Amino acid sequence: MTLQIKSLEEYHKVYKGSIDQPEKFWAKQARTFEWRKPWKKVLEYEFDSPNVKWFIGGKLNITENCLDRHLKDRGDQIALIWEPNDPSQVYKTYTYKELYTEVCRCANMLKANGIKKGDRVCFYMPMVPELTIAVLACARIGAIHSVVFAGFSANALADRIKDATCKMVICSDYNARGAKLIPVKAVVDEALTMDCDSVETVLVFKNTGDKVKMKRNRDKWWHNEIEGQRKTCRAAQMDSEDILFILYTSGSTGKPKGVVHTCGGYMVYTCFSFKNVFQYKPGDIYWCTADIGWITGHSYIIYGPLLAGATTMMFEGVPTFPDAGRFWHICEKHKVNQFYTAPTAIRALMAKGDHWPTHYDLNSLKVLGTVGEPINEEAWNWYKEKIGKNKLPIVDTWWQTETGGIMISGLGDISPQKPTYAGYPLPGIQMCLVNSDGKEIRGKDKEGLLCIKFPWPSMIRTTYGDHERCRQVYFSAFKGMYFTGDGARRDKKGMYRIIGRVDDVINVSGHRMGTAEVENAINEHPQVIESAVVGYPHDIKGQGIYAYVISQDKAVDDAFRKEILQVVTKEIGPIAKPDKIQFVSGLPKTRSGKIMRRILRKIASGDTSRLGDVSTLLNPEVVKAIKAGALS
Repeated sequence: MTLQIKSLEEYHKVYKGSIDQPEKFWAKQARTFEWRKPWKKVLEYEFDSPNVKWFIGGKLNITENCLDRHLKDRGDQIALIWEPNDPSQVYKTYTYKELYTEVCRCANMLKANGIKKGDRVCFYMPMVPELTIAVLACARIGAIHSVVFAGFSANALADRIKDATCKMVICSDYNARGAKLIPVKAVVDEALTMDCDSVETVLVFKNTGDKVKMKRNRDKWWHNEIEGQRKTCRAAQMDSEDILFILYTSGSTGKPKGVVHTCGGYMVYTCFSFKNVFQYKPGDIYWCTADIGWITGHSYIIYGPLLAGATTMMFEGVPTFPDAGRFWHICEKHKVNQFYTAPTAIRALMAKGDHWPTHYDLNSLKVLGTVGEPINEEAWNWYKEKIGKNKLPIVDTWWQTETGGIMISGLGDISPQKPTYAGYPLPGIQMCLVNSDGKEIRGKDKEGLLCIKFPWPSMIRTTYGDHERCRQVYFSAFKGMYFTGDGARRDKKGMYRIIGRVDDVINVSGHRMGTAEVENAINEHPQVIESAVVGYPHDIKGQGIYAYVISQDKAVDDAFRKEILQVVTKEIGPIAKPDKIQFVSGLPKTRSGKIMRRILRKIASGDTSRLGDVSTLLNPEVVKAIKAGALS
């Protein structure tokens, strides 16, 4: 079985060994899986190209490790729990045997519709079991899955379909999200009018049963196509470096980047990181609230948990439907042990009041996790106190779509806890800080640009169809390093705090400060729900600080502004006081919950003529309101 670290002392020992002999360390982890053919060489790499290969010559199929190898000993164990959007509906469960059967039937359905090894299949689906089943079915036959969050616009969907030249699109008729029904089939239809000539078939899953238009000779119903399919399907033999999936990062600043992950290294790292970060034990119920449209859903709803033989849960709905107790009701209902969600969700639930969690029995919980952005101290404390009863560890995980898995985090309850600090790097992850010239900053209690100086198994291999872009974006800034794009601080114990994106670091009168740091201070005010801070041109300071603030039940006046300034002065110092504070009803966010500071910077600087495409935002309507209320 994959190594699971049991103590902080063991972590430090394992980490040192993994850095001293990384190839030996990862080979040992890889040998715990089933391979059709063993690898000939553990690693070849050259960062400047980049050219990275793990477990060279090894042959495998990741679904044999997610499903087949568990059938003998845990075939009757629950592999997947599905909780529907509507709490009055009955939830579903799949044992490992049942999930194996459904994946095989779906794989045969894909083959019957002309999908073969290497073909790209685009998904635009709700969080239903069929999404997990079909993603695994693609992997089983060697097709490359490309999941697009089913909330992106038709334009954004078309861009991704065209970039990957997808042969098939799998969607639903409608998605159920809270009280809304979203007509996703209509969005697919619109996208396919935009020169998506590669698409031959659209498979439509009947989710709500509401009427949709079906195009002759292109559109087919899932339930018709899967009927009668065989319950076994031999898994395709894949090379360790064959593409497993493409996942697109935001295209709001131009053409979307198709991040490519491959079979062998991704398999090894997602299982290792899942077992260790969440300290998963046999029999535990693990729940990640993310959408499979994002890397978190890929790595920590599907692949990581299933590779580890875990019971994983997926949720179709939203945290506030039918009320703000939904998350906690589900935790009580299924006796969830590990709970992994986003700071955005935590802050939204905080704003609904402290009483909601008190209605539910949360004693089953053992580990709390956060993902997507650094969690501010106020939200961290609320999560710790109201959900964890001041007893549970919070794993504040830092990683990226491009890293494939968690890079920096506590390991369950064995690591030290420090609000706003993600913690230590995982074994095998060689983090470092560099200055603007690329010189490594050694020692503790330091701050710099966050890089990784040695390859890890689940790292990005290329951007699909444009390898030079991959080199330029991630490997050109500093020779021999992967640049994360983030600034970070390393404390006296070696724990890392993510300050924020480099272009989110503000230089005020020669003082560098991260937007996350200022936001964290602003959010300490009890009447502030959330804030976003950007720099803007300032005649005296070079850059001034512009804060966008969402308030809770308080008059938005100059007195409130002064209170916020006092809080910031107290938390950081007068140099960090915002020059302008604009009260807003919402912040422009991507579908994964990240604030689009690019838009906010333009508005703050008075440049509102070229905001770019805002249609892919979660809430594009707030941009107009923010522009109207901008401070001159």
